[in-house]
Amino acid sequence: YGDNILIYIGWDHHLLFCSAKAFLISPDATFQQLLDELMPAGFSQHPEFIQIDWAATDFVLDHKQIQPEAQQKLVDLGFVHKSLLRFSTPTLTGYNGSHT
Repeated sequence: YGDNILIYIGWDHHLLFCSAKAFLISPDATFQQLLDELMPAGFSQHPEFIQIDWAATDFVLDHKQIQPEAQQKLVDLGFVHKSLLRFSTPTLTGYNGSHT
């Protein structure tokens, strides 16, 4: 992977995606880069994706709640090789409220 790390990202309560997705990214990338580059690549297929309010989104990194700031580097947030980032969007409940 060179200087990159493998991370997994999953969108809780949106079962259109059956599991977390794997991505390569530099640990020196900012959280905003993760939002701008990885999130659309992995989750824009879902019709609710464009409605996500990232400021109101809950993030859990390796079983710990985090409150990332846009310009924080992933390494400073605690991302390591094979970290799992889960996010939930409390106001979005999937197609017809089905969590799909």
